[in-house]
Amino acid sequence: MSEPLPAALRRERMLELIGRAGFARVSDLSEAFQVSDVTVRSDLDALDREQSIRRVHGGAVLRTAGMREASFEEALESSAEEKRRIGQAAAAMVASGSSVLLDVGTTTTAIARALVEREDLEQVTVITNGLTIALELERAIPRFDVVVTGGTLRPLQHSLVEPLAAVLLERVHADLAFIGCTGVHPAGGITNVNLPEADLKRVMVGSAERAVVVADGSKLGRTHLGRIAALGEVAELVTGPSAPVDQVEALRDAGLPVVVA
Repeated sequence: MSEPLPAALRRERMLELIGRAGFARVSDLSEAFQVSDVTVRSDLDALDREQSIRRVHGGAVLRTAGMREASFEEALESSAEEKRRIGQAAAAMVASGSSVLLDVGTTTTAIARALVEREDLEQVTVITNGLTIALELERAIPRFDVVVTGGTLRPLQHSLVEPLAAVLLERVHADLAFIGCTGVHPAGGITNVNLPEADLKRVMVGSAERAVVVADGSKLGRTHLGRIAALGEVAELVTGPSAPVDQVEALRDAGLPVVVA
């Protein structure tokens, strides 16, 4: 076994690794640098104090200036109860025998969990580009058929994107699609901070009979670079109690039905 790196050099290389991937798990860093989880956590705490990274559940994400995309683990800690309520409201829309496109994200992961809890559901086909979502749904097999799109893995969201991710989606027509996003705006429509995922979300909207946007209240009134759909291209928005009343009314005035879970 090779000698462990000095702490300063190890932390520098950890920072490089986190910078390339956007997110790294404690377990992965422990294996990569052949040190204990305790040592990795100590290193990450030191980097966090230097404002180089941000510690999140299970690992760390890179700190960057301006608007940045939160990692899956970071987003999971935000508005958890609200996302659970949104997930239950969305899952209630699914009927036995139906087909569902389930986008990547923490709110859609809450939908996956709520679907699994619905023991009345049978013969449901769920197609997803989220690895975390697929694992959540695995518990419902054989009541559910779970299909993963394939594509290129993005570690930050544990998502599959282009190239190749759209190949399957362009060949199906599902009953329902649940789409996550980072922005819902009366004029800007449905948008996302990450372009590769925005592209795939747009394909999902076009591959479903009915597309439902799911977003916690913090996403309302925001517009980001990646355009997913105009308000008129989706059936409704399911949001939570933190949604600002004025933003909800503005979206309704713009013609988008809004359900507050």
